[in-house]
Formats: sequence, structure tokens, C-alpha cells
Amino acid sequence: MLLKETRETAILLSLSKLDYLNRSQLQILHNLGGDRNAQKILKDMNDKISSFRDGESVYYLNAKGRSIVGGKARNKTLQARHYLMRNYIYIAFDKPDSWKSEQRLKTQKTKIAVVADAIFYEEQRMHIVEADHIQKMIKNERKIEKYRKLIELNVFGHVPKFVWITTTEYRREKLKRLCEGLDALIFTVSEFS
Repeated sequence: MLLKETRETAILLSLSKLDYLNRSQLQILHNLGGDRNAQKILKDMNDKISSFRDGESVYYLNAKGRSIVGGKARNKTLQARHYLMRNYIYIAFDKPDSWKSEQRLKTQKTKIAVVADAIFYEEQRMHIVEADHIQKMIKNERKIEKYRKLIELNVFGHVPKFVWITTTEYRREKLKRLCEGLDALIFTVSEFS
């Protein structure tokens, strides 16, 4: 019984931290075994978590789950794909303790600000995570230009590493060109799913 409670609390904390997780991601993060076992464990938690189908089941905290571990209210939305993409990076980089989602990076002097999808530190170097789901490439271009200005103004101290995840090889190539001169890793979601 204690093991079950510990596992459920860990799942709830992951959902609080990462907003949305699909079944496959939860299986990896919490060693839930095969698909049938994972589905059974998650079904037993349906009083604390809600889900919807988008290829596979996508989970998020409901009101009772939030009352236990905190977190933002979430609903069924297509925007969840953006979060799921970002979460693949979280898993790929071995669940960094320093991970923070939706971080505003800015300078007071020039009022330049940008919201990173996530940041984390590896060997004391900031990594900035960006998930390119369906936004127009011009928005990515503007965001990258803001990052370049923040780097010029030495806002980060050390130049950060950029980690992008996008939907297609075509978009990856466009991002590579936009990130020229920056230390950037660019993945496609197909590399993780």
C-alpha cells in the first residue's frame, strides 16, 4: 500500500511540474512496466488525474490531484502537444533537477524579454529549451533574435546552449539556419516517439 501511495505521489508531482504527460512518458519516468500495467495504474488514479486521447492517452491533474500536490489548472487542449514535445527533452536529458518551465528571461536596461519554454543547467551551463509545434517560423526568428541580443548584453554570463524540438525535418533545417552561430541542438519529435 505504501509503495502504491509513493508511486502515485511521484506521478502527481511529475504532472504538477510538467503539466501534461502521455502514457509513454509516464511509463519511462516512473517505470510503470508494459502498456497494460501502466494503463491499470493510471486508471486507478482517475480520481486525481484526468485524461484525453491524442494518439495515446494524455494525462493532467484534476482538482483533487492539484489539491494534493499543487499545480496549475489544465484542460483538454491541442496546446498539450507543445508541452509533450518539451517533456521529451526533459526525459532525454535525464530529468534535470534544475528544470523550470516557462521562464521569463530579460534585461532591465533595454526591456528585452523572452519566455523560454524551459531552462535547466548541466555542468553549470544554462540550457534553453524551445518546442516548435505549430507557430509561424517568423515567431521563432524573432525569439532567436531576442536571445542573440540578450547574449550580446551578457545577460546569461556564459553563452547558453539551445535545445529545440520541432515537428518535421523541413522545420529542423529552417531552425538550423536561424540558429547559425549559436550552440544549438535541434531534434524532431519523431526521434523520441
